[in-house]
Parts: sequence; structure tokens; C-alpha cells
Amino acid sequence: MHESLGQIYDEVLHRNPGETEFHQAVREVLESLNPVVAKHPQYTDAAVIRRVCEPERQIIFRVPWVDDQGNVQINRGFRVEFNSALGPYKGGLRFHPSVYLGIVKFLGFEQIFKNSLTGMPIGGGKGGSDFDPKGRSDGEVMRFCQAFMTELYRHIGEYTDVPAGDIGVGGREIGYLFGQYKRITNRYESGVLTGKGITWGGSLVRTEATGYGTVFFAQEILRSRGDSFDGKRVVVSGSGNVAIYAIEKLQQLGAVVVACSDSSGYVVDEAGIDLDLLKEVKEVQRGRVADYAAQRDSAQLGQGSIWSVPCDIALPCATQNELDDKDAATLAQNGCTIVAEGANMPCTPEAVRLFSESGITFAPGKAANAGGVATSALEMQQNASRDRWSFEYTEERLAETMRGIHDRCLETADEYDAPGNYAAGANIAGFTQVADAMLALGVI
Repeated sequence: MHESLGQIYDEVLHRNPGETEFHQAVREVLESLNPVVAKHPQYTDAAVIRRVCEPERQIIFRVPWVDDQGNVQINRGFRVEFNSALGPYKGGLRFHPSVYLGIVKFLGFEQIFKNSLTGMPIGGGKGGSDFDPKGRSDGEVMRFCQAFMTELYRHIGEYTDVPAGDIGVGGREIGYLFGQYKRITNRYESGVLTGKGITWGGSLVRTEATGYGTVFFAQEILRSRGDSFDGKRVVVSGSGNVAIYAIEKLQQLGAVVVACSDSSGYVVDEAGIDLDLLKEVKEVQRGRVADYAAQRDSAQLGQGSIWSVPCDIALPCATQNELDDKDAATLAQNGCTIVAEGANMPCTPEAVRLFSESGITFAPGKAANAGGVATSALEMQQNASRDRWSFEYTEERLAETMRGIHDRCLETADEYDAPGNYAAGANIAGFTQVADAMLALGVI
């Protein structure tokens, strides 16, 4: 790492103690910027890199609410408004017990560059709470969301900050959050939240967007080699929204998805995952992959890591740091050729290094899973114009955006003497657009 970048990283460690995920995200970007610093000294002179590592605003608040037994519960809420050089802050809300400031900052930092790569006029932010919606009644989830929005509403708006969903925040939660925002503000401000229901301002394809987008990105990698998904054996981790719709698009393109997972383990189905059954188990029954295996003769529960299942292409779509160097070595030994991140930073730095050494093409999340936020921006466009687009038109806009991100990453990697390195291309292309905007806006 260039000396000036090393100094910035040391400062990040000092100013943000204990926030290991944030440290990891910052280091991953800074390690790509050596050639940028050499070519564009103005970024260092104007302290742009230092400024982009410091959030514009960090909001932490108490969320008191009453459970079904009448007991008062207290959770902690967060919103990190990281960078607005390109537009209003844009990024999801995550409700999960693991959420703390370091997780939110890592996600918000990644969001800056992801949003930049889409070409849309949106800045980067992220938020959430350590509230766990699992096992809670609809009434409890509603009361929590109302309490959460009672504080958050004063910090957001369609020209300020536009949250969306993430882990633990789906259509139900977005509905409760938007209802409370409307109630407090007395405004039907559709563009303040994305991921809304189709009947009240939501966009078709938004539900499918992150999973579809990841597959579209991997499809572009294959296309650049004169290849396709037809007959390819694919492993997808997770079985939430991103994984389910990645599996759906993979199957439409001719791939055979042989494994998926959740926090309880993974299932292998050599006949190919039965998508209808998986949706029934996860979205209707709210069950586990073991329930899928129990209802499917060709399926069995796996032992150890899902990444031990041989595949041509791997899509980690569950959570951060789920795939380590041992898993990467196993994938390489089993002949995997492409790893595309559907989740945010699911591969550890050691795994990414091993991919490079093994000749596995690696597509980082800030590029490969940008389809979700890109379609959120399309939802904002429809809200602003009081319009509604067809599924086919919106899906084509998504596919076009992912093609553009793929090509931009490759072209930038070539420009900075890192041919074929999607991670370097994504980091540099995402950063330079934000950096140029920050220079134009002055020291703010």
C-alpha cells in the first residue's frame, strides 16, 4: 500500500476502534488505489481519500417498543449517511442481532462505490438495528418499525436519504416503516423508501433485482469468454431473497443449481433445486433447509461447508465473511472458475487472494450485487414521475445496468494495468467518480 494510503488506513484504525468489518472494507478499497494516487495526486492533495473514509453523519438512537406480553423492549437504531457527493444517501436497513456501528459503516462504505458504479445519481448510506424480527409476531414487528421510524423520519427524505430493505427488512417491514413516516409527516412521499409494495409505489423487479443482477453480472463474465450458463453446475449460499432469485434466474438461463443453505446448514439436490418447493419452505412455511430436504427425495443435508460441493460457478449470497481461504482452496481444487458475490463482502481477504492465485475470476459485491440498489433508483424514478413500468422493461433496464457495470470494471482494470481484475476495476471506477464529484463541490 502506498505510504499516504497506509497513513490513512492507520488513521481509520485509530478513529474507529473495534469496527473490524469497516476496517476490512476500507483496506480492500485502499489496496486498489495505489495506481490512482500515482496518476491523480490531486486526490491526495485535497484529502479526498481521507474524507471519503469518514462518514458525513453517524446517527445512533434508542428504539423502545412494547412486546405482545406488555414488556418494554429496547433496541439500538443506526443510520450512517456516508457520502452524498453524487446524490441523496441511498442504502438499506438491516434488522439483525449482529448489527452494530461497525457493520453499518462497512455496509455504508461499500454502498458509496456500489452506487457510483450504477451510474445513477445516488450517494451511499446504510442503517439498521440489532432488533431480530425472527420469531416476532406481526404486531411486534409493526410496533418496533413504528418506534424506529419515529426517530429516523427526521433524518430522511427523497432529496436527503432514501433507505431500502436488507437482511431482516422485507416488504412487511418497509410497509410499516412507510406507514409511520406518512403518519408523522402528513406527506405521501413515495420516494423516501424503496422496496415498497407493488400496489403502493413499488417497482416490479425490485424483489428479484439483487439476485437477478448478480446472475446478469456473472453472465457477462461468461459472455466475455464466449460461454454461457447452459449446463453449468452452480452453488448458491443462502436461501433468502437474494439467493432465491439468483437461483430463479440461473435456472431460466440453463444452469443447474445443486445446493443452497441457511444459518442451520445446507442442502444438496443433485436433480437441481426445486425452486417452487424452496419458495414454499422459506417464504410461506418460514422453515429451514432441513424442511426442504424432508420434502424432496433427491435432496439431502450436507456436512461441513457448502463450498465443498463441486461446482463450476459459486455465488455467495448469505452474509459477510462466509467464505474463507479454506473454502476458496476447496473451490479451486474442485474446478470452480467464477465466484460472484451476491451478498456484501461474503469472501474474506484471504479467500480473494487465493482466487487470484488459483485463476478463479472474482466479481466483488460492490459490482456484482449492485442490481438491487440500481432497481431502487429505478423505483425512485417511477415515483418522481408518477409512472409505473412493466416487468419486462424494468428487467431490461436492470440487465443493461449490470452490463454497463461489468464493462466499466473491465475497462478501468485495463486502464490501470490490472487486466481482468474485477475487484480493482470496481474499486477504482467507483472511487474516481465520487472523488471527482467531491473535488468539484469543494471542501465540505
